[in-house]
Amino acid sequence: MKIGFIGLGLMGRGMAANLQKAGHDLTVHDLSREAAQPFLDAGAHWAETPKALARHAEIVFTSLPRPSDVDAVAEGESGLIAGFRAGAVWFDLSTNSVDVVRRIYDSLSAKGVHFLDAPVSGGPAGAASGKLAIWIGGDRAVFDRCQPVLDAMADQARYVGDIGAGSIAKLCHNLSSTVMIQALAEAMTIGVKAGLPPLQLYEAMRAGAAGRARAFDMIHRRWLPEKLDPPNFQLQLLHKDIKLAVELARQVGVPVRLSQMALEEMTEALNRGWGTRDAQTMLLLQQERAGLEPFGLEMDEIEEVMSRS
Repeated sequence: MKIGFIGLGLMGRGMAANLQKAGHDLTVHDLSREAAQPFLDAGAHWAETPKALARHAEIVFTSLPRPSDVDAVAEGESGLIAGFRAGAVWFDLSTNSVDVVRRIYDSLSAKGVHFLDAPVSGGPAGAASGKLAIWIGGDRAVFDRCQPVLDAMADQARYVGDIGAGSIAKLCHNLSSTVMIQALAEAMTIGVKAGLPPLQLYEAMRAGAAGRARAFDMIHRRWLPEKLDPPNFQLQLLHKDIKLAVELARQVGVPVRLSQMALEEMTEALNRGWGTRDAQTMLLLQQERAGLEPFGLEMDEIEEVMSRS
C-alpha cells in the first residue's frame, strides 16, 4: 500500500520503520532531510512538501510534537489538505487537542477525505519494537479497512469511538499516570526523609497490594461496577492510614500537596457517613462534582476488556 509518513523524530522513525519492514511503499517528509536518509536508503521516496506526499499516498500518518505543528503541515498551499484526493485517509499519531482534531475532521469530510485521531503510547522503544498502544477515533469502517496497516506498527491498535475519542483517551491516560508518579514521589520522599533507604522503601512498596497490581486495575472490582458494599477495606481505616502518613510528612518536613488533597477527600466522604463502606466510596465525590451518575458497569464487560490487554 502507498503510505506517506510525516515526522521522523523519536516516535515517528520507529513506526515508519515498521511500516517499511512490512513491505509498504513509503514516502516520507520531515523538516530534516537527514532524519529521512535511513528510510531513503532502504527504498522510501522523499516528498519535498506535505502536499506532494499527500498526492502519492493512500494513507498518511503524521507524528508531530504539538497541535500547531499538525496545523502547519495541514494548511497552506503546500499543506496536506491541498494535496489530498477524495478517499484518502489521514491518521494523526500526535497527541493533539480534541478541538483541533474535530475541526480538521469537519474540514476534510467536506472534501471526501477521512481523518482519524490516533495518538500513541509506548515511548520510542515501543514505537521501534511494535509494542505500542494506538487509540483511534473516527469512522469505524475506515479503521476496520486500515487495521492491517495499523497492526504493522502496534500490537494494541484499538478503535475507541468517534473523532476525538483517541485524543480524549490519550490525554486522560497521561494525566492519570502523571498524578500517580507525583503521588509516588510524595510517598518516597516521606519515607526516605523519615529514615528508610530509597531502594528498600521502593522494594517494600512494590510488595504491597497496590504495588503488585497494575495501576489501572485497582478500580475495576469496586468503583467501576459500584460494588462498594461489603467493603474490601473500610474507608475509615484508610482515612486513618493516610492521616498518619500526612502527619509523618509534617514531622519530617516534607510538603505533600496531593496527599493532603486525598486526605481532605476522605474526610468529606467520612462526613457523608460512608466510613464503613469500601475505601473507594470516596471516588463517588468526583463523579458527583462532574454531574455524573455512578458508572455501575457490568463485571463481565469489565473482565472482557481486561482480558484483551
